[in-house]
Amino acid sequence: MITKSLRGLAAAALAILPLLSAAPAQAAVALPLADAIQELPLAAESREGYQRTSFKHWVDADKDSCNTRMEVLIAESRVDPTIEGACKVTAGEWYSYYDGVTLTAPGGLDIDHMVPLAEAWDSGASGWTAARREAYANDLGSERSLVAVTARSNRSKSDQDPSTWLPPLADARCTYATDWVSTKLRWGLSVDEAEADALAVLAEGCGQETVEYEPAV
Repeated sequence: MITKSLRGLAAAALAILPLLSAAPAQAAVALPLADAIQELPLAAESREGYQRTSFKHWVDADKDSCNTRMEVLIAESRVDPTIEGACKVTAGEWYSYYDGVTLTAPGGLDIDHMVPLAEAWDSGASGWTAARREAYANDLGSERSLVAVTARSNRSKSDQDPSTWLPPLADARCTYATDWVSTKLRWGLSVDEAEADALAVLAEGCGQETVEYEPAV
């Protein structure tokens, strides 16, 4: 038999549940770029054990027939994209902000992980679960995490951080620094000393750039 006191506790718990489910998991954060850089944890990097296959990517997480690559192409096209079959993007208009190039055929585009997979591994992802690495590699929850750019610029960047590579278009560099810092903060990734120094130098010339991010759950 359930006592009145137990019934009361159960009722109170049920009353609280909607409030708990409605509460956001993590609050969004906005900081000036220079301040945001100071929030990044400083740590040495290690690539030991890295394999690209440790990050399962281009999945169809929401089961709508569009994998992550197609989702980004659709979202970033400046015109309504042409989509064939279940979900194959065949035409559109994309601006590659790294180098200022506009393309209308998706074959010339790579979907760049703002913070490359290898760099993420070096900066903390080596200790994540496979599920979290998959979530990182397919992060559609922030428009900064994945970006459609020319294959040439993406392959020039490879797995480098801002201490050794910046977009060839000088006007893109403040945006790039902001996107980089936002992604690292969103996923709780660290920076090494050379990277932190390079970001700090960039911030000096970036005026009022603001880093906005919502921590990934």
